[in-house]
Amino acid sequence: MAALHANCTTKGLRWKLTVLKKRAHSTHRDARLTIVNKMSRPCVFGGYPFFEVHVGKGPLADGKGRGSVPPPIDLRAGGTVTTGLRYKDSEPGNPSGECLVSNVEATVAAPHDPAQRSITARDESGRRSLLNVCDTTVWMSPPREAAE
Repeated sequence: MAALHANCTTKGLRWKLTVLKKRAHSTHRDARLTIVNKMSRPCVFGGYPFFEVHVGKGPLADGKGRGSVPPPIDLRAGGTVTTGLRYKDSEPGNPSGECLVSNVEATVAAPHDPAQRSITARDESGRRSLLNVCDTTVWMSPPREAAE
């Protein structure tokens, strides 16, 4: 059970979205959302973060958690939480223009916090990376605290 701290806020967290290298012949793509508590005190990360990829006011793909609501994480100052993401990517040999949403940015927020923030997707080398989401859902694994 998590200690009695305030809930984590979007503003109090540092966000990083890493698009992982696509596996050969795969129609899905994996990514990792890394979240660091940049505040000087612990906070409770309680549930799945808000995650959404959209093109202006047009089509969007939103994050949905797999399974039940995960237990709250008592996130120490400087502590890290990671969430795995998986989405349907363009078919091998087909252009990404056929996908529902293509963007280099995603919108994120801490669980239970209405304040949202845009972050840039990067590949494993740190270069900007395009998210080609060919479905309306980005599946999220339960958040887990990273080992020190």
